[in-house]
Amino acid sequence: MKSINANTKIAYLINAHPDALEAIISINPKFETLRNLELRKELAGRTSIAMASEMGGCQVDDFFSKLQPLGFEIDTDTKAVVEDKKELPEFITTLRKNQIIDFDVRELLASGKDPLTLILDKVKSVHEGEALKVINTFEPVPLIKMLEKQGFDVYADVISNDLVETYFYKKSDKTAVEAPKTDSAHSGWDGMMQRFIDKLVTVDVRQLEMPQPMMTILEELDKLPADEALYVYHKRIPVFLLPELSDRDFDYRIKEMSEGEVRLLIFRN
Repeated sequence: MKSINANTKIAYLINAHPDALEAIISINPKFETLRNLELRKELAGRTSIAMASEMGGCQVDDFFSKLQPLGFEIDTDTKAVVEDKKELPEFITTLRKNQIIDFDVRELLASGKDPLTLILDKVKSVHEGEALKVINTFEPVPLIKMLEKQGFDVYADVISNDLVETYFYKKSDKTAVEAPKTDSAHSGWDGMMQRFIDKLVTVDVRQLEMPQPMMTILEELDKLPADEALYVYHKRIPVFLLPELSDRDFDYRIKEMSEGEVRLLIFRN
């Protein structure tokens, strides 16, 4: 096994040993995001042990103590390289305070509420040359993807382990933002359930905190056999997830059982 140090990338660790992923996740619950294959591809290749330690509020030695039993040789002599911060996008450097609309969603998330509808309402009030600043406890990757597709420029500023300020800058008044349409997804539930009745994989995300429900569902879909369907117990319609399903060529049906009780059936097109 090759030697590792503070600058070793997380992607190398995961690829080098089959148990490295679980070892890393056991260090801090924040590393649960690595279970999501898509996010892992985006983050692990550019995140070093030192950077991950800072993000997770832990020490580099915490990684070493978990990875050494797996056979990794630990190099403590090589110090972490301090990377320069990425160059700020032009719109950030030119924005004035009166062009920024602040929206802090931390209390909403802490109470278990989904802020997406309120965020999209705020976005509709953003004029050309203005930006919505969403204040959150994590980088809202699904929201970023959604609004980038709508033509927004985005910059996420990681202030600390539990404070991220994400700017959504409107370049043109032609940009239109709407919540995903779900009307058609409510029809045909019984027929689809009958089709997959003996080929269901079940997952319950009702007790998970955001963004874990979406990440857990995507992780299950990554390994879902082509002829089976994922049956999801959820407490709300996951509107962040729906555009991602379409992008990945999945179809879905939704059944609202009662307030706070939603079922999803997700399957390949």
